[in-house]
Amino acid sequence: MTAVYGRARWDLRIPDCRSLKDKRRIVHGLRDRARARLKVSAAETSFQDDPQRAEVSIAFVSSDATLARTILDRADALIASDPRVYILETESEIF
Repeated sequence: MTAVYGRARWDLRIPDCRSLKDKRRIVHGLRDRARARLKVSAAETSFQDDPQRAEVSIAFVSSDATLARTILDRADALIASDPRVYILETESEIF
């Protein structure tokens, strides 16, 4: 059995946030939903001091490349479905 590694990163703009506390609430919600629904590791990985920018990343291991692509697609849909955030850039890879 071969292990398949997947990762994705989203550079987000959160225009309605006026404080880091507001941003934290939104980013933690996205991160927690990704963890719960997709069983991935998720974290805010950049722009921690900017209340209107965030980078959210996920990573996971799978035994099937097709399943890995499905997880990445679902993660992208989950991030895109939040009306409070705008995706500026996204990047994903399967190894």
